[in-house]
Amino acid sequence: MKIDLSEKLAIVSGSTAGIGLGISQALAEAGATVVVVGRDTAKVEQALANIRQRVPAAQLRGVTADLGTAEGAERLFAAEPRADILVNNLGIFNTVDFYDAPDSEWTRFYEVNVISGVRLSRHYTPGMVKQGWGRVIFLSSESGVATPADMINYGVTKSANLAVSHGLAKRLAGTGVTVNAILPGPTFTDGLEEMLKDATAESGRSARDEADAFVRKARPTSIIQRVADVEEVANLVAYIASPLSSATTGAALRVDGGVVDSLAI
Repeated sequence: MKIDLSEKLAIVSGSTAGIGLGISQALAEAGATVVVVGRDTAKVEQALANIRQRVPAAQLRGVTADLGTAEGAERLFAAEPRADILVNNLGIFNTVDFYDAPDSEWTRFYEVNVISGVRLSRHYTPGMVKQGWGRVIFLSSESGVATPADMINYGVTKSANLAVSHGLAKRLAGTGVTVNAILPGPTFTDGLEEMLKDATAESGRSARDEADAFVRKARPTSIIQRVADVEEVANLVAYIASPLSSATTGAALRVDGGVVDSLAI
């Protein structure tokens, strides 16, 4: 089986670091022209350089835009009016008690984690329908199914990602455009390292060992008993983005290490 995305144009939101950067690299390795999008020009340029270091023949473009705003989305649309593959990866997270999260924090999370993907999907899918082929992928989370007590606002937005992706898949039925959601579990990214930096300093363990310990303590249902690597998530996205996945749509696909203790989603 060969994943071939040559002659496909992929846009990955929030792709200067973490899972988004890993997805961009995986799509580039499969031959897609990849558009890396982030809020900071220097970080966009660094992400492009990082991908080129690993994939010298990568076909890449970069756009600086804050996709958590309507203005930022319009900036992307002006620079990249069409796409064959759209990966709605942009997302923010933190740990905050339900009683300490004001309305403004809920609104911020919803704008970035949900509305950004709605805007991009609304813009790019008509072109996909017209050409009879397209892939839309939302990065949800196991937290969208099993909402953590200390990340309720985040979990709610990830549940919304599942609802949007499933509903949009049905809206685009029979068009050749598939829409799916990917549900990563705890994944070893810069963001997770930052979240655990105090615990890492206190324990004296390496960042990776601390992350694995976090999984065993905070996500005890994990079957792999460790954090996932970014590449493990990106590999699933690359397959779903490819022509090989043509019968998979409206799905919520888990790459959570078995954290969600269920026979189905």
